[in-house]
Amino acid sequence: MTAPFSPRNRKVRVLATLGPASNTPEMIRKLYVAGADAFRINMSHGSHEGHARVIAAIRELEKELGRAMTILVDLQGPKLRVGRFAGGSVMLETGKPFLLDRDKAPGDENRVNLPHPEIFEALEPGTRLLLDDGKLCLRVQSVAKDRIETLVETGGKLSDNKGLNVPDVIVPMAALTEKDRKDLSFALEQGADWIALSFVQRAEDVAEARRLIGGKAALLAKIEKPSAIERLDGILELADAVMVARGDLGVELPPEAVPPLQKRIVESARRLGRPVVVATQMLESMITAPTPTRAEVSDVANAIYDGADAVMLSAESAAGAWPVESVAMMNKIATAVESDPGYAERIHFTETLPDPTTADALAEASGNIAATVSAAAIICFTMSGSTARRVARERPSVPLMTLTPQLSTARRLGLLWGVHAVHTRDVGSFEEMVAKAKRIALRHGMAKAGDRVILMAGVPFGTPGSTNVLHVVRLSGDELKGHR
Repeated sequence: MTAPFSPRNRKVRVLATLGPASNTPEMIRKLYVAGADAFRINMSHGSHEGHARVIAAIRELEKELGRAMTILVDLQGPKLRVGRFAGGSVMLETGKPFLLDRDKAPGDENRVNLPHPEIFEALEPGTRLLLDDGKLCLRVQSVAKDRIETLVETGGKLSDNKGLNVPDVIVPMAALTEKDRKDLSFALEQGADWIALSFVQRAEDVAEARRLIGGKAALLAKIEKPSAIERLDGILELADAVMVARGDLGVELPPEAVPPLQKRIVESARRLGRPVVVATQMLESMITAPTPTRAEVSDVANAIYDGADAVMLSAESAAGAWPVESVAMMNKIATAVESDPGYAERIHFTETLPDPTTADALAEASGNIAATVSAAAIICFTMSGSTARRVARERPSVPLMTLTPQLSTARRLGLLWGVHAVHTRDVGSFEEMVAKAKRIALRHGMAKAGDRVILMAGVPFGTPGSTNVLHVVRLSGDELKGHR
């Protein structure tokens, strides 16, 4: 039997994207050892066969370590692109007119095909169109059924099939394309724990994805469009978690608008008890360099001080030259921030008021009691993970261990701040719960003989969402005798 998994010495989670630089079993193991708590698979790249091999490797590592591993599958979402040019690219001159039309003929410096009829219906004069990750900007002058006349506000080189962003209006497009639906079916068949939904514009996009997922995985909504910011509360109500996807958000909004929006999204998610991931360009320079810039370190630290549940690596771990070093650096930054005496005060700057329920009242009380009696840990028994989410929302000062008979629950909790999830057999009585909690706390190094721990559960057992017991116990050290 594998030795018990030791908890991390930090509470924020590290989400590492896997790709060509890191998708072998050996590299996945190295990333985990370096500090990765969860793994992201980006469906914008690669094949189903390749992704299936990566998922199988993660599950093999899970068996080897006896530790529930978290897999997030990120759907590509609708990608808007212009057509092709006769010469492969053109130079658009600032101040000159440029036409987007339905003609499939190769484009030139005056026009190009736009193969997205839904955009023609959504635009109006004055709307901005951003090309090639925001490097070029067109201003709509007039719109007809098959042509959009624009003026080039920011010119430059435009090549075949470059991306198009429409920041000023809601485009009447489903958040799930046909490719996304196939990728979603694949991800659910493979047992993905989280599904990330890209380019969410409204709560209805989340509702549609939830219907298709059917409870087989948790749903994370990526906030990367201005329209999603305007409808943030509705999206948060329906999503299981959110991601501050700063890449496209920074394309469609001025760069200086992104930091305050990041803080707003993190704060809103924390108030509702939704896990929140901060992503994109966090250690960007480590794609090619073995160390980050000081500004990047400060950026990661800021997200952790704000109380984000997880920080994410994208190309740094997926395609960069230093994937293991990137994860290790993220781990070092998180550990340093959480060692700061001022960290606890900063993460409690966001007020998280409990709902008027027994479960929320006990979750809020657990942190206060832990501090008062100097408890070593809070231990939650849960079926669905809701108790752990409630406690984690309060950002307690002590470690949080979650015991669950549901392997799927243990896996999903890997994105949650401070949670050390353990998959274990169910219990049938209060006494059995207490004995098991003591044994596992000692075995996993969450507490030692003489320590107090706080137990939370719902009685009768096996009823999701019924947390109604908070119990303080002291460990004697004898709990492990006769047990393996």
